[in-house]
Amino acid sequence: MTNTFALLRLLPKSDRDKDAEILALRHQITVLERQLGSDRARFTPSDRAFLAALLHRLPLPALRRVRLLVCPDTVLRWHRNLTRGRHAASSRPKRPGRPRTVRSIRILVLRLARENPSWGYRRLHGELLVL
Repeated sequence: MTNTFALLRLLPKSDRDKDAEILALRHQITVLERQLGSDRARFTPSDRAFLAALLHRLPLPALRRVRLLVCPDTVLRWHRNLTRGRHAASSRPKRPGRPRTVRSIRILVLRLARENPSWGYRRLHGELLVL
């Protein structure tokens, strides 16, 4: 939600203001990279989703020119995972477990079981086996 408000905040700004903010953000990224050294920055799932949604439309050469804390391929992987998760969630069955049996089939099976008491059982060497 805060990222949405941040985007809305950029709309009334002039190009000069946006360029100054971009330069300031790039400088802050440089400082962070210097401080992190060999350590890696940790992104929350919501950060990953926001960056992936924001940057996935850029062509790969333009994405490689953008100054990021992660590799451009990582952002593209995050986007693939995001869309894969969305597809998996939409194709997941609404109810867990086995689907219900059609009522007419259930009534038929119960009638057959009532009319044939030995239906479903078989005797083998005097023992009763359930099929």
